[in-house]
Amino acid sequence: MIKQAEQFLEQCYKELGKTEAELRERTGAVTKEIEDTGSYTHTYEELEYGAKMAWRNSNRCIGRLFWNRLEVKDQRHLDTEEEVAGALREHIHEATNGGRIQSTISIFKPKTVAGGEVKIWNHQLLRYAGYETDEGIIGDPDSVALTKKALDMGWEGAGTPFDILPHIFHIDDREPVWYDVPEDIILEIPLRHPEYEWFRELNLRWYAVPIISDMRLEIGGVDYTCAPFNGWYMETEIGARNFADEFRYNLLPVVAEKMGLDTNRNSSLWKDRALLELNQAVLYSFQQDGVSLVDHHTAAWQFQVFQRNEHKQNRQVTGDWTWLNPPVSPATTPIFHQSFEDRMDSPNYFYQKCPFS
Repeated sequence: MIKQAEQFLEQCYKELGKTEAELRERTGAVTKEIEDTGSYTHTYEELEYGAKMAWRNSNRCIGRLFWNRLEVKDQRHLDTEEEVAGALREHIHEATNGGRIQSTISIFKPKTVAGGEVKIWNHQLLRYAGYETDEGIIGDPDSVALTKKALDMGWEGAGTPFDILPHIFHIDDREPVWYDVPEDIILEIPLRHPEYEWFRELNLRWYAVPIISDMRLEIGGVDYTCAPFNGWYMETEIGARNFADEFRYNLLPVVAEKMGLDTNRNSSLWKDRALLELNQAVLYSFQQDGVSLVDHHTAAWQFQVFQRNEHKQNRQVTGDWTWLNPPVSPATTPIFHQSFEDRMDSPNYFYQKCPFS
């Protein structure tokens, strides 16, 4: 940990314009704290910049141009379940920002011998339930396991395709708890299409903010196992994945049928045509409601700007090519024709074991 802390502090303090004397003093204090306690505590300035660096280093994120605009909320002082639940609600409200989505991260106590570690069970702070029924799954198939846990704990959903799951988490080895998400802080966008009036009849909607809540933030050797964060949606995340994937809402056949397409043969390209219109509906609906969203062509252009900015700072841009390319028309973006080193620099965000599996 001392080595990891030294590497982080050297880069962090250099980028923040700190002096060599400040770096030496802080490194010495951190080294002693680790030797005495087994860990160390980041200052807010280190925590804030470390979280921003982690976004900048996120290999799979196409939206890294805005890494330095991340709003960092320090929640390390919270101890009780009620306090944590309140902070999660606060994150949703402030990140939603009336539709002008604010990139935000809320960082809770790190994993240390002192305790107080929070583990959120939800993949995202806003996510639709998935109910297994005799007629098939109602809602999001990706949420079936967590929905079962929530129902076992006493939560009661309405049984619709778009029920927001409660927040479920535990602190240290205490029993898990659940809290409903108040409706007045959830912004959802009803989907419609600029040309097809029948699209409204599908009664589709999606929530405005994607807040990832099950990843670990690592800064200088310190693991923050509860650090929910969000940017804003790229339309393909909703239209080409959440709604189109066969193992999610699987709506391409439904849209294709409404469009009158021939679904009996692949050569009719019915999937492609239905997919395009589904994404068009997502873009149109978010734009009409004044909610932040980016299309995949603009996102790819923004990534080029990010690359140029990083090159000017003599920093190599790492990336996972398979994730950076959008799932719709990837060959029409400049990312398709590039290659990246798929290296995980620190600080960064990492997957962690599901707490209820």
